[in-house]
Amino acid sequence: MTPGLFDPDPAAPERLKTELRVQAWLRRCAVAGLMATIARKGDPDAGALFLKVNRFAAGCEVFSGVTGPDGTPAWLRATGPKSVSEKDADTYLARQGKYDPDLWVLEIEDPKAQFVLDGKVLEI
Repeated sequence: MTPGLFDPDPAAPERLKTELRVQAWLRRCAVAGLMATIARKGDPDAGALFLKVNRFAAGCEVFSGVTGPDGTPAWLRATGPKSVSEKDADTYLARQGKYDPDLWVLEIEDPKAQFVLDGKVLEI
């Protein structure tokens, strides 16, 4: 029997639900001594995940969770290669929320630049 159009691809890796990924990030940040809050709740199963890393005087970075060309989880610098102001980061995330009401935003306060992503950052 051939797989149907809506059958899951048996070769595709299982994806964790977004709500579970967010809870893992909250825990990881707490262990690292970083303050993290859910700034926006989206679809618990498949909402896109954005991380807003606030380094205060050094500005903010916004990362978007993506799938890399090799199929592994990765991140994109959603607001570009340089830090932006918190206002610009919030404006970007508000605009994305208009396009995708299911997205999640996790805000991480990182005044000492300790935060480390769990995957590769894709350069485009």
